[in-house]
Amino acid sequence: MAVTIRDVAKAAGVSIATVSRALSKPEQVAEETRLHVVKAARELGYRPNTAARGLSSGQTGSIGLVVPDLENPYFGSVAKGVQERARAQGYNVLIADSDEDAGLEAEIARTLAQQVDGIILCSVRGTDATIRSLSRDIRVVLVNRNVDGLPSISGDNAGGMRQLVGHLVALGHRSIAYAGGPATSWTNKVRADALAHILAANAELELVDLGNFPPSYSGGMQAGDLALASRATATIAFNDLMAVGLLERLRQRGANVPADMSVTGFDNIPAAAMAWPGLTTVDCPRVHMGRASVDLLLDAVLGREAGAAPDLGAELIIRPSTGPAPERTAAV
Repeated sequence: MAVTIRDVAKAAGVSIATVSRALSKPEQVAEETRLHVVKAARELGYRPNTAARGLSSGQTGSIGLVVPDLENPYFGSVAKGVQERARAQGYNVLIADSDEDAGLEAEIARTLAQQVDGIILCSVRGTDATIRSLSRDIRVVLVNRNVDGLPSISGDNAGGMRQLVGHLVALGHRSIAYAGGPATSWTNKVRADALAHILAANAELELVDLGNFPPSYSGGMQAGDLALASRATATIAFNDLMAVGLLERLRQRGANVPADMSVTGFDNIPAAAMAWPGLTTVDCPRVHMGRASVDLLLDAVLGREAGAAPDLGAELIIRPSTGPAPERTAAV
């Protein structure tokens, strides 16, 4: 027999009305009560009747999530946080992959808009104008992208880059290369701009721009040869997938990491710890960002007052892929 709202109320020791408010209008109940009700509902396996709720409220009980590439573990972690928080609030999540295609991304988002109460756009590749146009038809929250006037959340990219550069400079590196991600990536622009600003502030430091590459293992392989041909003694890759590919290309070329060149990434995906050598990187709170994006979206959907912005810091994770700078770039 299906678990009913009456069963949840009995288990939680509250009224049916309180259970209903805790699950559909959480801002109207005390946080302690809400958590108590959610715990009882989860333990009993209760699932709200979203169809019935939709008939009475005009809402679907679902939200959308659009990401550029589900094969990238970064976005899998964000999706995990989104699903976890949405489920706790009684919402379903429809997830779509745009395959790094800005045109397909807009098409997917507009299709989803007809089926959900709001959409989370993660690392969206489209233009500001496209995003604004979509936001006129459906509630939108951005992850890793800022557009004036729209709710958004992102990690501390600039702070993470400062930590990375400080680490490399302390190791004696003065010429640092950057292997960029997609030119359409807002996150790449923020990271590249932060790196350029930091190095420009110190006349002793040199930035070597290797260009833009696919944000993947193969993109890092492409960057590897250019890194070796440069004067740099350290390379910062846009993300960990690229950094792992770069490590492999350096190995194929006979370069020793970190003796000949130090390599760092960004995001601290699981592959960073499993790479050889282990990859120095910046840990970004991916799951936390997913949870926080749901809170922002449901604040708008349910007409709640937006809560305080979460503290999304960045933490430098030091592993063996970075070491003291060589006296000169190794010839390979």
